[in-house]
Amino acid sequence: MTYVRLRLPVAALLLAGCATDEVAQQPDGGNIPPRNWELVWADEFDGSVIDQGSWTPEVMPDPFNEELQYYTDRVDATPGANAWLENGALIIEARREDFAHRKHTSARLITKGKREFRYGRFEARIRQPGEVGMWPAFWLLGGNIDQVGWPRCGEIDIMEGKGRLPDWTSGALHRGPDPSSNRITAAEYRLASGSFHDEFHVFAVEWEPGRIRWYVDDVAFQGVDKTPGEDPAYWPFDEGHGFFIILNLAVGGWFDSPYLPPDDMSPQRLYVDYVRVYARAGN
Repeated sequence: MTYVRLRLPVAALLLAGCATDEVAQQPDGGNIPPRNWELVWADEFDGSVIDQGSWTPEVMPDPFNEELQYYTDRVDATPGANAWLENGALIIEARREDFAHRKHTSARLITKGKREFRYGRFEARIRQPGEVGMWPAFWLLGGNIDQVGWPRCGEIDIMEGKGRLPDWTSGALHRGPDPSSNRITAAEYRLASGSFHDEFHVFAVEWEPGRIRWYVDDVAFQGVDKTPGEDPAYWPFDEGHGFFIILNLAVGGWFDSPYLPPDDMSPQRLYVDYVRVYARAGN
């Protein structure tokens, strides 16, 4: 377990993922809190089409963070689909493709306005792509973002990967009154053996009042507690609004700059076996 300390331009952080200007706390003794969780919602991706009662393919011609892809709404049997279900898994595919003014396409699925949650254990079993320049992510964003903006709404990054690093992942928080005051706390996790690119692994956060903990395969690697008397803008996670889930596969961007995909990149896939949300028993 290693904690990292980075600082990046604020403009590059919008609706993104990880970097840190604050070192995270180690979870209590590295132990997993008592289970006592009850399943409240899940998508096992066992059907033939993506459940659009839960997920929306978000169209983004000009994504944030210096990313190279066009996020399309081509899913399921649509020609050139960037997301579909296959063999009990969700597949998000990024590919080298001239599309409008972009040279890559991919997909970003969100549960905004359909499945939003306050507190709980959020987990997904994921296999990441292994090409340089790939930036897969599984994260939560405050459902009030349209009213208060980012990062005032709060952001919880459960998993982010780097396609050139098979044993590396990270988790982070973003919060603050406005982008110029974005406070970031992040930690990285490295596998002792194996690969995030060749095998499925379970990524999770357990979010409860005043505290958030991160896990990879039930190994705790980061914990952040609310500071007593904290300005609500810097801890929007207890303010009563729900958070929605995001799954996406970005191409390029500042996250692993200057590493970019090759010009002849073959199609790259993010596999998601399931997404599950739990609540504490009795709550």
